Amino acid sequence: MTRNLLDIVDLDADELSLVLDLAQRPALPRVLDGQGAALIFEKPSNRTRHSMEMAVVQLGGHPVYTRGEEVGLDVRETVEDVTRVMAGYHGLLAARVFQHDKVVRMAACSPVPVVNMLSDHSHPLQGLADVLTMQQVHGSLVGQTVAYVGDWNNVSRSLAEACVMLGAHVSLGCPVGYHAPDEELERLAGLGVGSIRQSHRGADAVRGAIAVHTDTWTSMGQEAEKAERVKVFEGFGVDETLMAHALPGAGFYHCLPAYRGYEVAAEVIDGPHSHVIQQAHNRLHAARGVLAFLFGVR
Repeated sequence: MTRNLLDIVDLDADELSLVLDLAQRPALPRVLDGQGAALIFEKPSNRTRHSMEMAVVQLGGHPVYTRGEEVGLDVRETVEDVTRVMAGYHGLLAARVFQHDKVVRMAACSPVPVVNMLSDHSHPLQGLADVLTMQQVHGSLVGQTVAYVGDWNNVSRSLAEACVMLGAHVSLGCPVGYHAPDEELERLAGLGVGSIRQSHRGADAVRGAIAVHTDTWTSMGQEAEKAERVKVFEGFGVDETLMAHALPGAGFYHCLPAYRGYEVAAEVIDGPHSHVIQQAHNRLHAARGVLAFLFGVR
């Protein structure tokens, strides 16, 4: 059966641990030898493009970068037509899209694995890099508190899913109106032995945390909301005062790009407890681990 990765929860807890193990192996079989990988980007990217292209290369494959306007999903051609045609050329399809429904539809008709490189619903490759980095820095996440301060969005959803599945306690600090709904909290609580809680104050969220995550307040496609979001998120910026509520030596994490002076202070992201560059580099290792898993490496 063809396996896909559209969300973290497409893996069970054991498979998640296996993917993280594969990501750290010094060498993996060249499971994509002689095969192409279609990488479709409706949204531009730095880390996603470079990490995915190099992951494919390191597994023996040939990545083909395609801009969204070249195929025009549901404009020039239907998602289904693009998927079926490309699946005849490539052993793997991956897409970075605005609407999550597009990767769902791709997976529904593709005979080859489909990977979600980002959608408005989730960012599984980022979530994998996040937990991989925290394991490298802090060791096992079982029983540890991982905090996220900011908007409940695709990044925080994938992070929370991965953390709960690995046994961590997730603490969200989200402004009213930009928080996780109760049904999401209930769903997350049922994913593993970890737990989930939510506060509307950043200081409460990071208390006792070994790791503090945040994301830009205005994601791609939300530019018109920037002025309003800056007002709503006042007090949720991660600065040294906020970090002081976390455990001594707590790490800081950000998926990048970061906007200093908004969601994070320069002295935090550029300081000694910031792991954002290691986190970015782990996008490559996480992608390689996922692809190896999807192609049967155990």
